[in-house]
Amino acid sequence: MHIAILSFDGFNELDCFVPLSLLNRLKPMGWSAELCGPGSMVTSMNGVNVQLQRPLEWANEADAVWFGAGLYTRAIAENAALLDRLQLDPTRQRFAAHGAGALLPARLGLLGEVPACTDGSARPWLVEAGIRVLSEPFYARGPVATAGGGLASLYLSAWLIWEKAGEQAAREVLGHAAPVGQKTEYVDGLMAVVKPFMAVSTPPGPP
Repeated sequence: MHIAILSFDGFNELDCFVPLSLLNRLKPMGWSAELCGPGSMVTSMNGVNVQLQRPLEWANEADAVWFGAGLYTRAIAENAALLDRLQLDPTRQRFAAHGAGALLPARLGLLGEVPACTDGSARPWLVEAGIRVLSEPFYARGPVATAGGGLASLYLSAWLIWEKAGEQAAREVLGHAAPVGQKTEYVDGLMAVVKPFMAVSTPPGPP
């Protein structure tokens, strides 16, 4: 299972580093999450320079693509030359979008009629793009999941792991992130949000 975490200049560290850490805990199962983007290096919203592990086009080959947010997400969404480098396949790949990052799959036509979750600042951008925005922390239908809020990448990680490696694997990975003394209730709370979207014959409709 190869996951491409798209990383552009101005990226939000929570959106990229949290899934990078969590998803790579499944390396013994053959999982590999890597940062990919244009160029060889990007600078985060707080000035951290990061060497990218893969070129942007590697996302076209990955099994899943993670869209995080950042300072320049809206400009990136309007950069047709950049987005044209992404030839993604919803019949084969899974897509996770965090916060304003949901604008990118929207521009790529991956959301279709599916509503999305995002943060407050990005909400008007998605509405402008014709996407119905939910006031919920997490929503998934088909190959796409979206979540809003700084630490909502935990929901997206749980969804992706549960889908591809099972519920127990998701619980174990989330348990590594849980605060000491609160592991059971913390993991149970995260999983309860994701569970309605798992293992159903027909994806749930929007609230």
